[in-house]
Amino acid sequence: MNNQLIDTIQNFGANLNLDHIGIAGIDLKIAEARLLQWLEFGWHGDMEFMARYGVKRSQPAQLLPGTLRVISARLNYLSVPTTELIAQLADPNCAYIACYARGRDYHKLLRKRLQRLAEQIATVVTDFNYRVYVDSAPVMEKPLAELAGLGWVGKHTNLVNRYAGSWFFLGEIYTNLTLPVTTPAINHCGSCRACVDACPTKAIVAPYCLDATKCLAYLTIESHSSIPKSLRPLLGNRIFGCDDCQLVCPWNRFAKLTTEADFKPRQPFIHANLIDLFAWTEAEFLRYTEGSTIRRLGWQRWLRNLAVALGNAPPNMNIVKILHTRLQHPNIMVQEHVQWALAKQLKL
Repeated sequence: MNNQLIDTIQNFGANLNLDHIGIAGIDLKIAEARLLQWLEFGWHGDMEFMARYGVKRSQPAQLLPGTLRVISARLNYLSVPTTELIAQLADPNCAYIACYARGRDYHKLLRKRLQRLAEQIATVVTDFNYRVYVDSAPVMEKPLAELAGLGWVGKHTNLVNRYAGSWFFLGEIYTNLTLPVTTPAINHCGSCRACVDACPTKAIVAPYCLDATKCLAYLTIESHSSIPKSLRPLLGNRIFGCDDCQLVCPWNRFAKLTTEADFKPRQPFIHANLIDLFAWTEAEFLRYTEGSTIRRLGWQRWLRNLAVALGNAPPNMNIVKILHTRLQHPNIMVQEHVQWALAKQLKL
């Protein structure tokens, strides 16, 4: 295998509108040690899937026998200027949804794009065995992307690219091809700790160390339990995920808006008002979130998150009225969060 094949693969990727393609080896010993320590600390919380597969996550050949290389790809998703995101975050009556989740669910889109890339590679090489992954298996996508030169794992544990920031998705093709690896990325965080200081709940307990149980993305998306009362005021108006650490990262001044129409915000999520979203019926929630990653929340956790955000909003009798409509909700978790929000609104 030579560098000409790498150029060919990268050209295939560019023609498929993938923003960056790199090739990684499969030695993840350092990342494996960090993962095991992270699990030992219990920082994965209720995300049992992070521990379920043992070292299969950090040893690609265990996941797909014969794997020798990983083709790593990134796809930009920044759909609106960051100034607009910051303005929405500052408006306590606006429902803040993480930028990545405002459009179509990226999993199928990126998976299809990578599948097409693999099929094109198969036309120029023989004995090509592969499998495509986009959050569909125990894959250490960020360490692999770092090895492939797509960026470095920043102090907030997101991948950062020197020329494109961090607003992008990652996907992989595991393969038996002995491709030349691309140059791994160099860390350029330096002494900056903007992301560490900006984290609302101090979930970044130290540079490169994230306690997911405190992370707003975990609390609003992954957790199926009640949100700890001590952390609820820190959610502000964030109802699905959190972008704070990315919004303050200096490298994101180089980020460019996506050209993918499917990642543009859906109408219901453009300047969405907390009261309006809380008034949705379950049928409306399912209709408006069809094909969206938000759908995985389910209506009950959607109401849970919105109730907290409404409680955090400035006192308003319209908020009190809409909260009362869910006070007798059949789900106990929803009831409890609504009661908390009402107490906040009425300063009880």
